[in-house]
Amino acid sequence: MAAPDAEPRTLTLRRSYPDPVDEVWAAFTDSARLARWFGSYTGTGRPGGTVELTVTGEVDAGGAVADPVTVTIHECAAPHRLVVEVPEGPEGRAWLLEVSLTPAGAGTELLFVQRLVPGLEEADVEAGWNWYLDRLGASLHDTAMPDWSSYAPG
Repeated sequence: MAAPDAEPRTLTLRRSYPDPVDEVWAAFTDSARLARWFGSYTGTGRPGGTVELTVTGEVDAGGAVADPVTVTIHECAAPHRLVVEVPEGPEGRAWLLEVSLTPAGAGTELLFVQRLVPGLEEADVEAGWNWYLDRLGASLHDTAMPDWSSYAPG
């Protein structure tokens, strides 16, 4: 067991997209665009504010539409950095998610970081986010969504 002051575990993923930063940013911050690959939200996002997020992407993996959750927006610096906190589970745990976008030629480099909460296996979280980030790429190009079975651990 980690000491209370130990550094939290994090998952870091990188992706390159051939799309401009503004397009990738919109896929994270415009509810209709986010709904194409992850889920939708209601409310007006702003730093220090909240939105109600409903994750719908799990349906494509055989799951159900999740109950809406209140997401806190810690940082929103368009079009380069978004930091949100998403509640997870009845224990009051939360996922801290960070998205950083930088121009790379005509495209975009994405850095995705999630603080891992106790009780979740890194391999499971990584598989899920790899699937979702590939869904993001598919949504940017109106191509078929990837099949979850290619990502599911074990």
